[in-house]
Amino acid sequence: MAFCGGAPTWALSLAADSKGHRVLELTEGRFTRWVGRNMPTRESMEQNRFIRPFAARVLRSELWRFTRRSVPRGVALGVLVGVILPIAQIFGAALLALPFRANVPVAALTTFITNPFTTPLLWVAAYHVGSFILRVDASTFGQPVATALNQPHVETWMEWLTGAASITAFGLVVLAIVMAAIGYVASAIGWRIWIAGKRRRRLARARHRLP
Repeated sequence: MAFCGGAPTWALSLAADSKGHRVLELTEGRFTRWVGRNMPTRESMEQNRFIRPFAARVLRSELWRFTRRSVPRGVALGVLVGVILPIAQIFGAALLALPFRANVPVAALTTFITNPFTTPLLWVAAYHVGSFILRVDASTFGQPVATALNQPHVETWMEWLTGAASITAFGLVVLAIVMAAIGYVASAIGWRIWIAGKRRRRLARARHRLP
């Protein structure tokens, strides 16, 4: 099974531990190389003219540590920003990482979920999702979704943020929230599998060193 996003691939594979048991591990290859090429560095962030005024806060060391909490937050934040904002995605992800204590490079990297190949498909899907929800809402008592969207400036703000028409903009927001939640859960599980694999390999090496 593989998790794909454009060029990178991170696969789940079965491997044998020191006792011969089959275990699930994350195998790296193209994914690692793609991350190495595209993940922002502290130096590149510091040189970014948009981020430079906020560099002292964005470059704080705790926002660049890879932990079981900061990485899933970074993934969710990057997906959310990447889907909703059509421009300045890395800048937006880096700034929003501050209040959410998300990993800055992971948040910036995950905004690549949208690109010239995926964006048209995403917008088509967003239009259909938005249309479907509004059709269901039209047959619901009180039409809560339409009522909320008709509040002053709500529709205007969504269109301004996404750069899309109202129905597509609403669908993008819905998709962004759902995809961010899935990204958070998937990356949290992936992190645990990766850490567990590292521990198993470390224990196996330690056993082999024993006389």
